[in-house]
Amino acid sequence: MNKADCFHLGHIAKLHGYKGGVSLFLDVTNHEDYRGLDAIFVDINNHLTPFFVESMSLKNNGFAMVKFDGVDDEVTAKKLLRKDVYLPAEILPKLEGTNFYDHEVVGFRVIDEAHGDIGIMQQVIDLKVNPLLQIDKDGTEVLIPLIEGVVKKVDRKKKELHILAPDGLIDLYLG
Repeated sequence: MNKADCFHLGHIAKLHGYKGGVSLFLDVTNHEDYRGLDAIFVDINNHLTPFFVESMSLKNNGFAMVKFDGVDDEVTAKKLLRKDVYLPAEILPKLEGTNFYDHEVVGFRVIDEAHGDIGIMQQVIDLKVNPLLQIDKDGTEVLIPLIEGVVKKVDRKKKELHILAPDGLIDLYLG
């Protein structure tokens, strides 16, 4: 499995107990969507390694307590700490309209209704209070708040994200 065919689910944050359990931070919008996972891929030395889930329970604040098959002690579980976790992108349901997955629009050209082409999408900075679109315009970082009504169109075929940024915001960056 290649990372290009996957999406980042989260990372293994800490140990949970002494029998190989770990605390997995789920870096996703809806944690409930991942309740019944039977396997995940852990990035070990830049190779995605499958791990089968023996048991999993969702906790508060985006964490899940996970026990993997074959990880039965603290020493083995410690080797997984701070490792990123992935799932195949093909398991995600297709989104329509202006809805998109954060990883999906990375690399898209961003077109503002008033300013035209404002650069290439670098990432969605997922701040709980105020998520941001991080765009690169010829080496200049442009941050646009991802508030309701900003995204007007997601053109997946052309790899374009059409937006209407708040008045004056783009001028602050690109003057």
